[in-house]
Amino acid sequence: MPFWKKMFNQKQAVYYPRAIVQGKPVETETIAKDLAKISTVSNSDVQAVLGDIAGVMHTRMSQGKSVHIKGLGYFRYVLDTTGVKDVKDFDFEKQVKAVRVEFVPERSKLSNGAYTRALVDSDTLEWIELAPGTEDQDPSGGGEIIDPTGGDQNEDVLG
Repeated sequence: MPFWKKMFNQKQAVYYPRAIVQGKPVETETIAKDLAKISTVSNSDVQAVLGDIAGVMHTRMSQGKSVHIKGLGYFRYVLDTTGVKDVKDFDFEKQVKAVRVEFVPERSKLSNGAYTRALVDSDTLEWIELAPGTEDQDPSGGGEIIDPTGGDQNEDVLG
């Protein structure tokens, strides 16, 4: 069950619920063991494939492609950039601040015409509120969380 707590956005002066990650991340080895349990593939075979997936995805995305993993979603490179007012001042190298990977969960159409996203089954999620004083856990071991609502939370969301 996922967790949430009330957060305050100082810029907009509003309270909002925010999903909170608790504990350490589930590592590749655990995912591999779980996949091996529900398939005919051994744990070591699953780990070998998962260990190579990042390099293969990088190769394909560096060719200008997006990567679709059926049942999971789409991955592609996106740029964090700054703009210039005059096209004469355009300089790709100076304007690109970072390269990120964007993930868009796969979606499927429901019988009522609405869509649902992979990894999100709202009907089975039971959210638990954490006490306001509960410390957020930093699953990556360091860094800063970027608050999508514009607040300055100084925490790391996913690592």
